[in-house]
Amino acid sequence: MPFLKAQKLLKPSAPAASADERPAAILVGVDFGAPHFDATLQELGQLAETAGMRPVARLSCKRRAPDAALFVGSGKAEEIRLLAAEHGATEVLFDQAISPVQQRNLEKATGLPVNDRTLLILDIFAQRARSHEGKLQVELARLQYLATRLVRRWSHLERQQGGIGTRGGPGETQIELDRRMLDSAIKRTKERLLKVKRQRQTQRRQRQRREALTVSLVGYTNAGKSTLFNALTKARSYAADQLFATLDTTTRQLYLENAGAEAAEGWVAGHTVSLSDTVGFIRDLPHGLIEAFEATLQEAAEADLLLHVVDAANPAHPEQISEVRRVLHEIGAADVPQWLIFNKLDTLPDSQRPRTLHDSMEIDGQRQPRLFVSAGSGQGLGDLRLQLAAWAQRMTESIRHNPPSVADDPRPILHTPDE
Repeated sequence: MPFLKAQKLLKPSAPAASADERPAAILVGVDFGAPHFDATLQELGQLAETAGMRPVARLSCKRRAPDAALFVGSGKAEEIRLLAAEHGATEVLFDQAISPVQQRNLEKATGLPVNDRTLLILDIFAQRARSHEGKLQVELARLQYLATRLVRRWSHLERQQGGIGTRGGPGETQIELDRRMLDSAIKRTKERLLKVKRQRQTQRRQRQRREALTVSLVGYTNAGKSTLFNALTKARSYAADQLFATLDTTTRQLYLENAGAEAAEGWVAGHTVSLSDTVGFIRDLPHGLIEAFEATLQEAAEADLLLHVVDAANPAHPEQISEVRRVLHEIGAADVPQWLIFNKLDTLPDSQRPRTLHDSMEIDGQRQPRLFVSAGSGQGLGDLRLQLAAWAQRMTESIRHNPPSVADDPRPILHTPDE
C-alpha cells in the first residue's frame, strides 16, 4: 500500500561482520530542566544499538523551551550538521519526541534523516515482536504514528489531481487518499486486537474459576524479568542483556512448596500459581504503544500480585521505579499489591551489598516489601519462593474463609536473617 512508504521506520540492519558496518548515528538530547536528564544519552545509545545502529557522537544542550521550527535552534542545528559530517554519520536521533514540522526542518538543515526516540522504540518493537498478538499491537502503534506524519511526507503533493472531487476520485488529494487508507488499516487492526483481548479475558476467567492465583513480573526494560521468570519456572523463554528482549507475555505454572509451617486443613504439600512475564517499560514510552499493548498489559492490571523487578546495579534505578509506577497507574494497575524484587545482586560491589535479603522500602509515603535476588546466580531465589509460598497459602486460606483483611495483605512473611 502506498501510504506505508510515507514514513519509513528504521530498517533493522542485517548481521554485520563488524560494528563499523552498522549505520552511524548522531545522538542529540536537550535539557529543558526536567529532573533526571540523561546528559550522557546512555539510554538513547542503548536503544540505537538495539535497533542495529552505531552511535558515533553525542550532543546535548540546554534550553528553556523547544524551538518551534528546529527544536534546538538554527545554531545547534548547524553544529549537528558539522558533527555528522566529521564522523560520517548517516542519521540523527533525538532523545525527545519532535513534531513533524521540526523533523522536516531539521532534515533540511542537516541534510540527513532525522528521527526521534518514539520512532526508535517503535522500530525495536517491530523487530522483537514474535507472536501474532505482538505483531498486531506493534502494527497498530506504527499506523497511529504514521497518521501524524502524513503532512510532512506528502507536502509536495498537496494539490488537487484535477476534475470534480468525489470520494476516492480524481479530485481527492494524495494526502486524503493516504489518510483514508491509514484510517481503514487502523480500524481493521483494532478489530483484530479486540478479538485477541476477548480471548485473553476468557483465559483469565478460566483461571479465576479454577481459583488460580496470578502473579505478574513487571519492571523497567533489561531489569532481568525474563531471566527471573526462567529461573523460577524452569522455562526457556528468550532472555538477553538487551532492551525489550521480551514483548510477548508468557505464562507458566509455578509450583511453590509449603513455607515450612504445618499444613492447614485441605492444604497439600504446596501450591501452584500462574506466573506471567510481561513487556518491559522505559522512560517516555509512547502512549500509542501503551494503548496498543492494552491486551498484554491487562495481565498486570488483573494480577493478584506484581513482582516489580528492579536492576539493583543501575544507578538510575530510583527513576526507573518511578517510571514503572507511572505506567502501572496509566494501565489501571496502581492498586495491585506489589513487591520490589531488586535483581542482579551478584553484580553489586561489596560496599553496596544489603545486610539482609528482605526488608522494606518507602515509596510515595508507603512501605513496600523488598527482596534482593540474583536471577543469574540463583542467590535469594529460594527465599523468594518461600515468601511467595507463604503469600499463596495466606491467600488460599483467606479465599476459603473469606476474611478480607488477610486476603488483601500483600506483605511477605519476613524472617529475621541469620547473622
